[in-house]
Amino acid sequence: MKTQKKEIKLVNTIKDRCKICYTCVRECPTKAIKIVNGQAEVLQNRCIGCGNCIKVCSQGAKSYYNSIDSVMSLLQSGEKVVACIAPSFAAEFDDIDNYKTLIGMIKSLGFTHVHEVAFGADLVALKYKELLESGNNEHYFSSDCPAIVDFVEKYYPHLTKNLTPIVSPMVATARVVKEIYGNDINIVFIGPCIAKKSESTEINEGLTFRELRTIFSRNNITTDNAIPSDFDLPVGGMGSIFPITRGLLKTMDIKENMLEQKIIVADGRINFHQAIKEFNAGLISTNHLELLCCEGCIMGVGMSKIGQPYSKNALIRDYVYRKMNLLDKNEWEKNINKFKHVDLSNTFEENDQNILYAENSEIKEILNNMGKFTPEDHLNCGACGYDTCDEHATAILKGLAESEMCLPYTVNKLHKFNKELAITNDKLVSMQQALHQSEKLAHMGQLSAGIAHELNNPLGVIIMYSNLLLEECAPDSQIRKDLDLIVQQSARCKNIVSGLLNFARNNQVRYDKIDINNLLEDTLNSVVIPNNIQIVKQINIQNYKVMLDKEQMIQVLSNLIKNAVEAMPNGGKITLEISEDNGNTVYKVIDTGQGIPEEDMDKLFTPFFTTKAPGKGTGLGLPTVYGIIKMHKGDLSVTSNNIPEKGPTGTCFKIIIPRNIEN
Repeated sequence: MKTQKKEIKLVNTIKDRCKICYTCVRECPTKAIKIVNGQAEVLQNRCIGCGNCIKVCSQGAKSYYNSIDSVMSLLQSGEKVVACIAPSFAAEFDDIDNYKTLIGMIKSLGFTHVHEVAFGADLVALKYKELLESGNNEHYFSSDCPAIVDFVEKYYPHLTKNLTPIVSPMVATARVVKEIYGNDINIVFIGPCIAKKSESTEINEGLTFRELRTIFSRNNITTDNAIPSDFDLPVGGMGSIFPITRGLLKTMDIKENMLEQKIIVADGRINFHQAIKEFNAGLISTNHLELLCCEGCIMGVGMSKIGQPYSKNALIRDYVYRKMNLLDKNEWEKNINKFKHVDLSNTFEENDQNILYAENSEIKEILNNMGKFTPEDHLNCGACGYDTCDEHATAILKGLAESEMCLPYTVNKLHKFNKELAITNDKLVSMQQALHQSEKLAHMGQLSAGIAHELNNPLGVIIMYSNLLLEECAPDSQIRKDLDLIVQQSARCKNIVSGLLNFARNNQVRYDKIDINNLLEDTLNSVVIPNNIQIVKQINIQNYKVMLDKEQMIQVLSNLIKNAVEAMPNGGKITLEISEDNGNTVYKVIDTGQGIPEEDMDKLFTPFFTTKAPGKGTGLGLPTVYGIIKMHKGDLSVTSNNIPEKGPTGTCFKIIIPRNIEN
């Protein structure tokens, strides 16, 4: 008789707790978890209900289907409800000294009867033993673990025929209970496994031990107010050892490799999968496999205490030891014979969910997009949750994973973004500084223009009348010397005023197509170059024609060259470099002078700031240069070193101007 499964989504994600660690993906034996925008979503059609993702999630972002309300509604309906409790209860309720107290607590909730699934395990073990000793040359997988059954049906569907055609101890117990109380009886299974919740429609509800403890707490049921009671008949025997590894073999009272057909035992997500792989490959196909998805049922996610496998194992063994010493074996055998006729057969259906396969060319394209071009790039580190880079690429192709799950790829991408962000920040800082400088120059320009206009006329009068008085003075008189000084200083003031006017003047750029060679020649002709200074020209462009305001650019370059000359009183070298870069013309004036102190770098383009001796400079040259470059929609930057220990001293002014801008 085939067991019908329930359609229940066993595992859900609490999204606000999911922290993009991919641990659930790594621990899922079927990769039934889809990552969308970093959030894990459990796919019901691929999930086998093993609960590994719940156990390993440190953030509590996974939860299983809660049956508490449904069970309480059933108990309050007035109908008879039977509880079937898994033999692993001895490992869960070790805080209750006498198991009869636990049975009394369960009955206090409203259950009319409490049966132990160990009796169903006894019946199932006998059927297994008959099948294995039948000599039919078939080799089987144990089918008592619903997660294993789901795994085979979904991921090795062609091996479904190898599943033992026998129901699980839970279903066997349910059929016995219905034999006793009738088919209309309500049955609630209580155990450590969430996969049991959807295993069979022959069970009304599946309750985990955790949920049972919650119900006890909500209803204020304790060991103090419960009336001890025993299991209802029939009681189980060695089937109580079923929940530990090799429990099936022990219940059958046989040892591994003692039969002509050998038996291999494998438990845990890695081991059971490996055993099925090797069976499928023909390496162990002449063996029977006893398989458990967990490391024994005592490690199910429905246990309130995760871990402690050895202490739980010991608790089960102690319980079984005491139980077997008190068991009325004659009564047990009588009940076995009484219910031997109950149909424990089962059939299984293929439910192929294998989608993680792809063409090599498709996998290669995904990997290339992630910067993995050679086998050496395949780290197979497992950080993404998949064992290999190829598996991850396949999952991406099938929509189950994202490229960002790859840690090396994400780290490299982050480094790249950081570099781009740093470059962007540098550009932003430069633009902010340029904007600040432009605003400052604009204000200074307005102020300078006002001052220049106010001073120009009085200075002209002073110079004119001073010259008239000079003509009337004797050559050697003291008055003539004083007037000479007045004329000189007035002329100096007029030059300063002229500089202010030039600085403040908002000239319109008059673009013209000029030859760079001619520009450099005319510039050098306008500057006096001492004999102890060498001029080097390096022109690395193909088209010597550029769009510029020639007179203004001569003013820019001559100013920079003059500054370079003054920075090398003992001689040196000035290099004039001109090159191309992305449609721009780049001009560099490089000297080997004494360099500019770091503390002066941010003041260079401030009007009236100068490092020259008094009377040697007005502090308007570089601000004027800056203004001209900005009118050409260009950029001006400077680097300098004045510390010999850091390398050669000197300064480099770099000008970038768009090559073909016309106004």
